[in-house]
Amino acid sequence: MKIKGLRWFIIGLIMLITVINYLDRGTLNYMWVANIEYNLENEIDNNLKINQAVKEGDTYKLVKSNGEEITAKAANISIKEKNGNTLVVNKEGIAYDLGLISADTHAEEAAKQAKDMLGTITIFFMIAYGISQLVSGKLYDKIGTRKGFFISVLLWGAADALTALSRGIFSLTAFRMMLGLGEAGPWPGTTKSNAEWFPQKERALAQGLFGAAASLGSIIAPIIILMLYIAFGWKTTFVIVGCLGLVWLIPWMIFNKKGPAEHPWISEEERNYIISGQPECQIDPSKQKGKSLKELLGNKKNWSVILGRFFLDPIWWMFVTYLPLYLADVFKLNIKEVAFSAWVPYVGAMIGSISGGWFSGMLIRKGKSVDYARKMAIVLGGVIIIPFIIAAVSSTSSVMAIIFMAFVLGGFQFMITNIQTIPSDLHCGKSVGSLAGLGGVAAVLGTIIAILFAQYITNWILLFSLLGALVPLSIISIFLTVGKIEQIK
Repeated sequence: MKIKGLRWFIIGLIMLITVINYLDRGTLNYMWVANIEYNLENEIDNNLKINQAVKEGDTYKLVKSNGEEITAKAANISIKEKNGNTLVVNKEGIAYDLGLISADTHAEEAAKQAKDMLGTITIFFMIAYGISQLVSGKLYDKIGTRKGFFISVLLWGAADALTALSRGIFSLTAFRMMLGLGEAGPWPGTTKSNAEWFPQKERALAQGLFGAAASLGSIIAPIIILMLYIAFGWKTTFVIVGCLGLVWLIPWMIFNKKGPAEHPWISEEERNYIISGQPECQIDPSKQKGKSLKELLGNKKNWSVILGRFFLDPIWWMFVTYLPLYLADVFKLNIKEVAFSAWVPYVGAMIGSISGGWFSGMLIRKGKSVDYARKMAIVLGGVIIIPFIIAAVSSTSSVMAIIFMAFVLGGFQFMITNIQTIPSDLHCGKSVGSLAGLGGVAAVLGTIIAILFAQYITNWILLFSLLGALVPLSIISIFLTVGKIEQIK
């Protein structure tokens, strides 16, 4: 059996698991704290399958559409008018269900506790994620992408499903760290896979498709997760989302048998096309000796990837982590409004991923050097980010803020798609994943520092504005270290 365009089938499978990855990654963030609305009634009507509330002295009896009952103190809820109905708004979610935030806590203090606690959990997730980036880069170089993806997805799928067993902050954090250990691998793994399966002129596009899948996962995550949360609660949501990755392992192991040089289902035409468009050293990566971490760190060019991602990646992670909280806190959006708003910025991110890969590939096809193409794309992405991040945080309208954020994440992905391609521009074979892993470690370190810094900033405008300053630092660090982007001999 021969499969036409097998390389696109392989990247398609990677895109699918990346979408699932971002469902897993978003489970905690979107269910952490939720503004749940209840129709205020004189008495509960069990025939109505809607959220209802009745006032009983200094408390409110809250009855969900599924019959679950909650008692909330009047001092801890808020009242709003919407479409002629009086609504009772109650703070719920994982943080409250596990008792990490008391229902008696004042709204402003509760918001701070929610932000700081989520930040702390995310830091431990990132520590595990960073360690795994370093290890998995070398692991994927050693055992290959087929086995590497299997180990990573098995670990993170199990971690997300097991999160349903959380009983407090320590068990919850432990499961998120387990998730981080599994999730990190596919990032250097995809860079390595693209170096094997695509000619150099198509690699940035393949990397862009990978980034677009991450954005697509972020687009659908709030809607799917919050719909599951409303219907089944947070524990069942973790189980459902976690099992999706385990199911994906079946087609991955069936279709990704070997690399393009040896795969039994690839056509000779496609095999020759891939190999003829790769640097000579990439044609038979099995004969290439992977460089040690010391060797990689000792070459100035490699620091372009490390420093570039150190400064740039916090922008993405801060948006992913705090966007739901930001929309709920600043614009008072309820859980459904967050679900149908938070996805919009990631549409911009998806467009930016594909556009960034297409743009640099287009320049190469027109005869421009790889060096020129990558650098132009990186600069253009930065030019997009800075003005729109200022516009986003200055907006008084949630609609305009969300639209501007779409341009911010679009510019980010335009940049990062090309930065993530640089490891395969500089190296071949068994060094690509290792350098990509080092870049991932640097990204994690930068993000941890940003989150720690964020805990001391209570003003959302100041926090997101400071992220804009990271863009020129990323660009300058790349240009000062990489010199000419070309294969390191």
